[in-house]
Amino acid sequence: MTKNSGNPLNAILDILKALLGRPKPSGAGTVQPAPVKPADNTTEPARIVTSRVLLVIYDPVVDAAGTSLSRKMGWNRVDTLVNEFIADILALSAGLARYQVVQRVELAEFPALTDGYRYDPASYTAVINKTAAPHKPEMVNYQAILTGLNVLPRIAAREIDEVWVFNFPYGGFYESIMGGAGAFWCNANPLAGTAGCSRKFVVMGFNYERGVGEMLEAFGHRAESLAAKAFNCQNFVTWAYQPNRSPATVGANLNLLEKFLCFDQIAPGLSGVGTIHHAPNSVRDYDWNNPRQVLSACYDWNNFPHFQNDVREVGPGEWGSGDLRAHHEWWLKHLPRVAGRTQGVANNWWQYIMDPNLVNL
Repeated sequence: MTKNSGNPLNAILDILKALLGRPKPSGAGTVQPAPVKPADNTTEPARIVTSRVLLVIYDPVVDAAGTSLSRKMGWNRVDTLVNEFIADILALSAGLARYQVVQRVELAEFPALTDGYRYDPASYTAVINKTAAPHKPEMVNYQAILTGLNVLPRIAAREIDEVWVFNFPYGGFYESIMGGAGAFWCNANPLAGTAGCSRKFVVMGFNYERGVGEMLEAFGHRAESLAAKAFNCQNFVTWAYQPNRSPATVGANLNLLEKFLCFDQIAPGLSGVGTIHHAPNSVRDYDWNNPRQVLSACYDWNNFPHFQNDVREVGPGEWGSGDLRAHHEWWLKHLPRVAGRTQGVANNWWQYIMDPNLVNL
């Protein structure tokens, strides 16, 4: 009996307090409110995003003299690639996207693949010379790399924001992949085993056999993935890349990103800038030197968000006549990077591309 048991009203109140005051089990009955996006406006400043990079280089020793794989094969110098890429991104974003390499780690070894296999100089040389097939499974063990370099705690502590891994043909890396709590598609499914990290982050896989143009292509696919998440149109991007699309052409009521990504094959007479694989006049992937002239609004994207219906006939001379790096620079330079917010999305799309934690904010 309670001390108020003699008063029926107090007894009822005690029962109600006990029921209503009982703490809920963790997570029971709670609904997390969706983040509220700022209202559309013309004044929200274009955010500058600086991303701190952990640069990791796998360049194994391949002979008794201590010669590295990259030197033995005459492939590109990583530092030159990095410097040119960072300069390109800075210029193409008009100074809004800034990369800073905060640590450089060079590993003179072949990384372990998902089943624990590691190439050695002999087995790798056989693959490169096409006298042996690449090992299967072919993907690298990301978890081992992240653990060995203490990546997740460093991301959470904001010491680093992303990881760039330079490797070699058949190294087993995706061009880009995202990890962390809430990670989503970034040209690959989210990284397993990283949900315990409080911040999302991207791991870029670059290849020092290739050049800056291929680095920009990897970054372009990252841009498509993150912008598509911001505009909630990931299915459109997937559809645009399918060779046998159904339906074959776009419908009505496209959002801004979908209009940007349109090319003549999927939007006859309504081309925008295209995808990273498709110029406005492309009829297949990587078709950057097609001589066809098509109508495109690519010039009008320089007026974003105040379009002037500037539609012109354009051809391959606009984007480098088949030069991979020139096309990708042209494409990236058209990404919106101005103040304000339209349709709930910042008019500076670069902020999402650089920092996945800003998507949907």
